[in-house]
Amino acid sequence: MAMGVSGRKGGMAADINVTPMIDVLLVLLIIFMVVQQGMQKGLSMQVPPPKDPAQPSPPTPPDNIVLEVLPGGRYAINTQPVGPEGLQAAVARVFATRPRKVLFVKAAEGMTYGEVATAVDASRAAGVEVIGLVPPPS
Repeated sequence: MAMGVSGRKGGMAADINVTPMIDVLLVLLIIFMVVQQGMQKGLSMQVPPPKDPAQPSPPTPPDNIVLEVLPGGRYAINTQPVGPEGLQAAVARVFATRPRKVLFVKAAEGMTYGEVATAVDASRAAGVEVIGLVPPPS
C-alpha cells in the first residue's frame, strides 16, 4: 500500500498499489498455462475421413490386418476369433514377421470408447506402430 500526502486539508490519503497484484496474477496465469499442457491426456489415433456413398469401396488388400472389437469382450483378427486374455500375444504373433506394423481397428456398433481403447492399448503393447480406425458402414 502506498500513502500519499494530498487532499484539500493536507491529510493523508490511502491508495492501493495494484501493480504487485497484477504481477502476481500474470505469474499465476503463466504457471497455470504451463501446467495445463502437461495435464492433457488422450489417445492419439488416425481417423479416416467420411467416405462418399456414391463411390464404391475399394477392396482391402490381403496384407491389411483388421482387429474387430465384438460385443461381450470378444475380438477377431481377420475374422479369426481371439480371446481377451490372448489378444496381445495374438497380435504380437501376427506382426512378428511383418516389417510394416499397421493395424486397423473395426468396432461393432454400440461399443464403448473404453472397449476400443483396451484393444488399441493391447495392440500398442504388442508392438503395432500405426493404428487406424475403420468407420462404420453408411
